[in-house]
Formats: sequence, C-alpha cells, structure tokens
Amino acid sequence: MEEIIQEHIDKLLLFMREEAYKPLTIQELEEAFGIEGSEGFKDFVKALVMMEEKGLVIRTRSNRYGLPEKMNLVRGKLIGHARGFAFVVPDEKKTGDDDLFIPPTELNGALHGDTVLARLSSQSSGSRQEGSIIRILERGTKELVGTYTESKNFGFVIPDNKRWTSDIFILKSASMGAVEGHKVVVKITSYPENRLSAEGEVIQILGHKNDPGVDILSVIHKHHLPLAFPEEVMEHANSVPETISEEDLKDRRDLRDQMIVTIDGADAKDLDDAVTVTKLENGNYKLGVHIADVSHYVQEGSPIDVEAAERATSVYLVDRVIPMIPHRLSNGICSLNPKVDRLTLSCEMEINNLGDVVKHEIFQSVIKTTERMTYADVRSILEDEDEELIKRYEPLVPMFKEMGQLAQILREKRMRRGAIDFDFKEAKVLVDEEGKPTDVVMRDRSVSEKLIEEFMLVANETVAEHFHWMNVPFMYRVHEDPKEDKLERFFEFVTNFGYAVKGRANEVHPRALQQILEMVQGQPEEVVISTVMLRSMKQARYDSDSLGHFGLSTEFYTHFTSPIRRYPDTIVHRLIREYIINGKVDNETQAKWREKLPEIAEHSSNMERRAVEAERETDEMKKAEYMVDKIGEEYDGMISSVTNFGLFVELPNTIEGLVHVSYLTDDYYRYDEQHFAMIGERTGNVFRIGDEITIRVINVNKDERAIDFEIVGMKGTPRRKFKDRPVVIEQPRTGRKKRGGRSERSNERGGERGTGRKFDRGGKGKSTGRGSATASTSGSQPGKKDGNGKKKKGFFENVPGFKKKKKKRK
Repeated sequence: MEEIIQEHIDKLLLFMREEAYKPLTIQELEEAFGIEGSEGFKDFVKALVMMEEKGLVIRTRSNRYGLPEKMNLVRGKLIGHARGFAFVVPDEKKTGDDDLFIPPTELNGALHGDTVLARLSSQSSGSRQEGSIIRILERGTKELVGTYTESKNFGFVIPDNKRWTSDIFILKSASMGAVEGHKVVVKITSYPENRLSAEGEVIQILGHKNDPGVDILSVIHKHHLPLAFPEEVMEHANSVPETISEEDLKDRRDLRDQMIVTIDGADAKDLDDAVTVTKLENGNYKLGVHIADVSHYVQEGSPIDVEAAERATSVYLVDRVIPMIPHRLSNGICSLNPKVDRLTLSCEMEINNLGDVVKHEIFQSVIKTTERMTYADVRSILEDEDEELIKRYEPLVPMFKEMGQLAQILREKRMRRGAIDFDFKEAKVLVDEEGKPTDVVMRDRSVSEKLIEEFMLVANETVAEHFHWMNVPFMYRVHEDPKEDKLERFFEFVTNFGYAVKGRANEVHPRALQQILEMVQGQPEEVVISTVMLRSMKQARYDSDSLGHFGLSTEFYTHFTSPIRRYPDTIVHRLIREYIINGKVDNETQAKWREKLPEIAEHSSNMERRAVEAERETDEMKKAEYMVDKIGEEYDGMISSVTNFGLFVELPNTIEGLVHVSYLTDDYYRYDEQHFAMIGERTGNVFRIGDEITIRVINVNKDERAIDFEIVGMKGTPRRKFKDRPVVIEQPRTGRKKRGGRSERSNERGGERGTGRKFDRGGKGKSTGRGSATASTSGSQPGKKDGNGKKKKGFFENVPGFKKKKKKRK
C-alpha cells in the first residue's frame, strides 16, 4: 500500500514539474493518470492528501492542485536569528537563489528549525526577497537544552540556542526538581501561540551550569550529537577480528616491503592515511597514497554502517572526540598503526616536474608502515636539520626530502592555476581533567602539515577525475562559485584598503582573489580581508554531481582520504570497490547509486555543518572561560571588525572581545559604514580595521561567550594612510565566453581554472593540461545604470587615489 502511494507521489511531482502543467482538479488528475477502480482512486486521493499535508502541493480555492514554487510560494526550513527575524531555505533551491527573508512580524508562530510554507511578499531595494509564513508544516524542535530559572510556583527554561527566541514555561510538577542554574533537557509540549510562551517538561537534568563538564555536555545535547553507540553496534564492532587473515589478502597488491610512513599529530590515534614517494629515473616522482580500507570492515547495511551513515562525521570538541565508528575499529584494525599489517585502498600517481599526474592507478592493497612519524619530527628534519632525528630516521631522510620537493611542485601548480590559500591562524584550547582551560596555544601549520595536505589534495583530485570520466554515479566534494552580489560587496570593501579588482564580479576567477591574499600578506589588514573574503564564498558541500571546486580552482574533487572520520569517504571507497575492484558498472548498480547518493550527500553536508557549529561553540565557550581570571589585565590586539555598536578586537591568540561604543568616552563617535571606521566628531580620531591597540579586559560572560574590552592606548605605530595609487588586480584571461557553464576551450596558462583532459577509462590514465571555466551571469556592470538611473562605477573607481582620465575635447 505504502509503495503504491509513494509511486503516485513521485509520478505526480514529475507531472506537475513539467513546464506546460497548469493546476488541475482531482478529477482532471485522475483522468490524466488513467486511475481505475475505487481502490485505485482511494490510493490516489491519499497520495494527494499526504502531499498537501507535507506542503509538496498546494490546493487552490478552486480545488486545483499545483506546486508551491509555481504559485509564488516557497516550501523550506526556517533558520531563526537571535534578533527575531529569520530566513527560509527553500527545499528546491536553484543555483543563485537567495534564502527568503522573513521579518519578525511575519513569522506567525514559526520557530527556528520548522518546515514552513512562505509566500513571497516583496523585493527590497537591496534585491533581497522577503516573505511571510502562511503555514507551519512540521515543527523542527521537539527537545532543546537550556538553563532553568526558578520561580515560586513555576519556572522557565532559557534556551541555549539563541535562534530559538521563545523561553519555555515549566510547571513545578514538570520540573523534575530542577533548581536555579540547572542545565536541563526540556521536551516541548505546546508551542507559542498568540502571546503565550511555549510550554514544556524537563526530561533530563544535566547538572548545574557551573559543574565541571556540564557546559560541553549541554552543547552535545543542544546539537543532538550522539554519544554512546547502540548495543547492537558495539556487539558488531566486537565481532570484527583484530588481525588480518589470509582470506583478507586475496586479490590485494602486497606493498609490505615498501618504505611507507604515516605523518600525523603526536596525539592522533586514528591514522587513516600513509604515504610514500620515489624519484624515478625519468625525473618524475611516484607518489603512493594509501588509505585505511574502512569499507572492508564496515559492510553496507551492517549496524556499524547504519550508525556511521547517521553520524556522518567524527566531532572534535575541546575535551573529547565523538567518533563516527567505534574506537575498536577507528583506533584498532582500521588505523594504520606502525609496523603491523593493514588493509588499504591505494592511489599511486606518477607526477612530472610541472605537477601534472601523467599516470595513475587505483587498487586494493596491504601495507605495513615503516614508521609512525609526527609533524613535529618531519618539520625538524626538513627545516631545522635536527642531527639527532636525522640519525634516528636515517633510512627515511632521503624520502622525506623528495616528499618536500614534490609537495613544493604540487603547491606551485595549485598557485599557478589560482587556488585560494587561506592561511588563518588557528588556536587550540588546552583543558585539564575537569575541563577547565589552562592555556590557548597557536597551532603550527608547518612544512610537514602542508606536505601531507598537498598529497591528499592531489589524490582526491585524481580519484574524482577518474570516476568523472568513467561516467558513473559518484560522490563529489563541491564548492560553487560565489554569488555575484557578495563578491561585489567584498570588492567594494577592499577598496577601503587601496586594492581594486578590475572586471566584473560575475566573471571572477579564483586567481584574482588569491592575488589579493598575496598582496595583503603581512599587512595589518591581512586577517580581516581574508575573513571577509571567506564569508563572501559559499560553503563547500557534498554532491552527486561534479560541480567543481572554486576554492581549489579545480573541476574535479572528492573526499577519499579520511574514511575513519568522514562517511562520504567511506562511500567513495565503497564505489571504488563496486566499480573497479568488482567491475560492477551495470545499469542496475548505477541506478542504485544514482538514487542513493543525493540523499547521502545532503545528510553528510548537514551533519558536517552541525559538527562545525558544535566545535566552534565549545572553542568560544572555553576561550571566554579562560579569560574569566584575566579581568583587569592588558593586552595588545588588532581591530578585526567595526560595527555601529563598537569595535571587535582580536588578541594574538585569536581570542576576540568587544569594545562597546559606550566605552569610547573621549569623543562622540559615529560609524562610517563606507570605510568601516569609527570617527570622533570633535577630535577626528579614527578607529579602523587593522589598527593595533592596547586593551584591558573588563568583563567576561561565559554563558553568552562574550568578552568586553576597553581601550587603554594605541600602539606606537604610524597611522595608516590610504595608498597614493590604488593597487589594481587584473582578472586572468580565461579563454572564450562560456556556454552552458563550461568554457569552449582550455589551455594551461597559469591562473586558469582546472579542467584536465580525459583520463583513460578504467585503471591507468593520463592527466594533462588544465583549462578554464568560470561562472558567467548577467549582473551590474561598470558603465551600466543602477536602479536610480545613475551610471555604476567600476570597483577600481571607488579606490581612494583613483583619478579618472579626462577625455580630450575635439
């Protein structure tokens, strides 16, 4: 019965999506589909009712059925904001579409996380679509975490998630005895209506907010991160053998006699990649990237696989790791531990001195790593030439030097083609056994980290391109071109620092953005320009279509190298086994994966975002806690952002605090939005992004993760002035105008977007030149008129110091 109804739903959606479709009555739809018999009609009606309840179709006043998107309606998920407004992210989101802005007055009871139906209501002057909620299809929040506030006869729970703007009323009888300050999990029993608050009942008390570990536990529950594995999963994990059998070695290439090493952090326990490099007689390099064969142990449909698919990623919080698969596998038989036999999937590549992969092969193998190296030791060997380490690892040192040479070649190639390299400072919060922060230290991204990064990047690209040319369903890691309006704002922003990008935002090439990063390197504005650039880009995600990777400036990319901690990598391994090792490329196999991959990609992308939010939240929480006993102390910092309510200042250890405008007491300061500056009306003092100042810590709110500073002095450096002449960044030439999203020709000039000639289908293949492909959409262009009838300037014309040449009179 359910299969029949689902079949009706699928067919109705396909039918209604046809361009010629106009809303029809149920009788007209029945006739169009040739429904026969009373039972058949009942199933058909059930399908339509179900579709209407879910908001998949809309029934008009004349009882005709059509799709929401064809009726000026949007179905999607509501993303709330602490300031009361929200956005609807459409289910059927087309490339370039904005999320729908919902003002606070148009929410009509909808809350963060709800699935809603919204009507498009207006288009503001900033081209932002606005709307109003007309129906709540499904509530997205059933439980949440918050702090209990006690009253005489009742209580309230203030949600930790500030996107949820309603406090929850709790009857005394439903409080489980919670007291003031308890962190609790509350189940929503009724949602806000008219002026009434939401109501709920406490179902779990996590502990007092000041108890050790409760803060992190609250974040875990807030984001619904799974802690313990189900019993069935643990039983299955315990049944996995701890050693390799002869049967496991069947049809595997034996690489146990090769010099292969892992290079990871000193505290890493799940080692999923190993590498080897050999210099060939023809001058090329042979790079072997060997990845733990997790898919051999995590069989499709097994309890471990189902749980791993749901989790989709390991989560790295300040004080713990929440693994994707049980530790018995991730730290045991799947981990490429030193000097023991391990099963792997390998990608071997021959790479020439230009960084081109001229041959490659993907196969299953067995390895025994020679050493478990750390980033610190490899860095000391390559950079410091540490005599003790060189002696200890004497047989490996020549290979490490060849690795360094190859990594440099690969990096230079990436830079030539225009890959964007964000070199942000990263900090690690160190905590004691009770979870109290003891220090905030900078992470060192040294030559050894960059070396492994280059090897993983080229392996991921090679695997992605191989399967693209096989023309089979596959899992890709994609990063789409930035939206034109966001890039326009970024280009206008950098003009404040004397940089200008010539050309149009709708044809930007990654190389132009990388040039900006190169120019600001070491300058006071480096961090803020890098940050604003990053925010102007789209988020990378998983997709079953190969849409290219803008940030890496490559047409083909996937995640192949971390199957212990990322489920998409496990899927890529499963596809390698299916297509290459087992040779199953028949229509039935392809149809199966064509159906499954989009859902896996979307879920994995969502779980990745959830993990990133939780990781960022615990970092910020512990950074704020670290500063609690630093109140009154003074530090040097840099203004990282300027808003109408104050200045954000970042300290050298990446901790950020706010100097509220009310603390700028020596003058009345106004916010200059165009130049991102605070300007004193009487004194003319100017505070701008990148200015170095000395601050004093005056207040810390750990719960809000907020730190307040006040300015005690400016550093003794000359005030920055605008450049006399703007630095103009030319857009790289990218061949002919594109057609259908791809360039009509390609070549191998530096700074051009990678395409790559077709690999041989199947095993070995060739990789040669990279070509061009950049987005081309209509948009605001210099010289064209804006909405007010005025001619728009090119971005470079906004730069201080720019002088337009006067035309000579005839």
